[in-house]
Amino acid sequence: MCMKFEIVTIFPDFFAGFLENGILRRAQAEGLVTVGLHDLRKYTHDRHRTVDDRPFGGGEGMVLKAEPLAEALAELGIEAKAEAQLYQGTPSQAVEKLVRATGQGPDIKPAESTGALALETISAPDATPRSRTRVILLSAQGRPFTQAVARELATLDRVVLLCGRYEGVDERINQLYCDMELSIGDYVLSGGELAAAVVVDATMRLIPGVLGNEASGEFESFGVADADISTHDEGVPRSQHGAGGLLDYPHYTRPAEFGGLRVPEVLMNGDHKQIRLWRREQQLRKTMTNRPDLLEFAALSEDDRQLLQSIWEEKS
Repeated sequence: MCMKFEIVTIFPDFFAGFLENGILRRAQAEGLVTVGLHDLRKYTHDRHRTVDDRPFGGGEGMVLKAEPLAEALAELGIEAKAEAQLYQGTPSQAVEKLVRATGQGPDIKPAESTGALALETISAPDATPRSRTRVILLSAQGRPFTQAVARELATLDRVVLLCGRYEGVDERINQLYCDMELSIGDYVLSGGELAAAVVVDATMRLIPGVLGNEASGEFESFGVADADISTHDEGVPRSQHGAGGLLDYPHYTRPAEFGGLRVPEVLMNGDHKQIRLWRREQQLRKTMTNRPDLLEFAALSEDDRQLLQSIWEEKS
């Protein structure tokens, strides 16, 4: 199976080096991943190839126009979401559209404040869901992009990424076409191109066959818990825990001594059980120091909780 990424951007050349190096280059060569670049200016119809305009209501900056983005998505076979289409127009028009589309009307109830009828829901109960494609707007206002989201995206057939620019994108594109709005962090970038590269890289490495060692995608920061890990070394005790939402443990390689610091002795004694215990403790220490917020939702055993208590007392 080949997963497709489609990136809509005003700077397609931005991705040249990104696509031509490392794991992504190999994944494309092996037919596991394809990345399509779509120049938004191609979908304009004036001599200046205008993709932005001033915001309604005033304010600083410019906003990416809806029409070029809608045309780009149409060329990719993306239609406006059925639910969004039903919402357009006045409430009475929306009801009429819903009845025509589904043969049944929405639930209605008296509005407490006016006594008039108010729409409670407008949705197509048995409408066919969008195919295994997700349209994503990259924006500082989006939900956080996490490893869990990357795992979700890696199960799809196609991901379409819209790179925002300037002050943002006309919100009607988000309402009509996008399945989710993603942010890669609590900071503002010049545009969504860097964010698109991050989403592609984090997602494609979770696609089966992309990494040389499948276990590499399981035993790492933000990885799944032990119970969800599918890779095992037959006859050999595992020397690492699944992260279960924690950060990864420290890594060392040759030489055994560098800058006056030696590799921890436990890593060189060949005792897989002791190595595993040491690495789990280090995961907990790293997470408590750098990302204590992750502990609230991490998959922790009773032994983990006792270790955390000991580390906390040690630090106090």
